[in-house]
Amino acid sequence: MSASEKMKAKAEQLAGKAIRKAAHAVGNRSVTVKGAALETRGKAREAKERGKDAFKH
Repeated sequence: MSASEKMKAKAEQLAGKAIRKAAHAVGNRSVTVKGAALETRGKAREAKERGKDAFKH
């Protein structure tokens, strides 16, 4: 996995988690869902990169 893609994936996961938790604490359901989507996108990016690495070795 390239370092830049790994950092993008982790950044999306952390940002999504922070947004989701803050919105949940305030009670804003639509922003909570958007944060969860961002977190999921980061996890998917990480899984994609892991899959690419598996085929390289």
